[in-house]
Amino acid sequence: MGSHIAFVTFALAAITDFFDGYLARATGSVSKIGIFLDPIADKLMVAAVIIMLVFAKWVDGIHVVAAVVIMCRELLVSGLREFLAAAQVSVPVTVLAKWKTTVQMIALGALIWTDGAPEFGIPAQEIGLGLLWLAAVLTLYTGIDYLRAGLKHMV
Repeated sequence: MGSHIAFVTFALAAITDFFDGYLARATGSVSKIGIFLDPIADKLMVAAVIIMLVFAKWVDGIHVVAAVVIMCRELLVSGLREFLAAAQVSVPVTVLAKWKTTVQMIALGALIWTDGAPEFGIPAQEIGLGLLWLAAVLTLYTGIDYLRAGLKHMV
């Protein structure tokens, strides 16, 4: 039962995060505090879930590499955005980065549901691990993209 509750809680958090940003942009009600807090909340949620999944050994062995790649990219991009904000340079989120986030959230949701999904015949861990690797590849690509854009302003 706990796996179902954790899955639903995470899914609701991911879905409301998506709609919050979408509605804020669509209605023109983007705020400075929202611009500041939203990426922090996203990174904290992803980091906390990845740490929990590794601790629970639902992500283990070689799969930890994918989790570490995702964590490192999140830290790198956060630091880069902080640096560029101080230089008054904005780096917009790319469409591919949005897809990366979507794949990442689905992967993490599936992995959270590792214990509960088999009741429904769903191989959640296998699906989650496959998507985690896809998210890691997208993470590397988009991270390099952001770094390339940021390096122009660092030299």
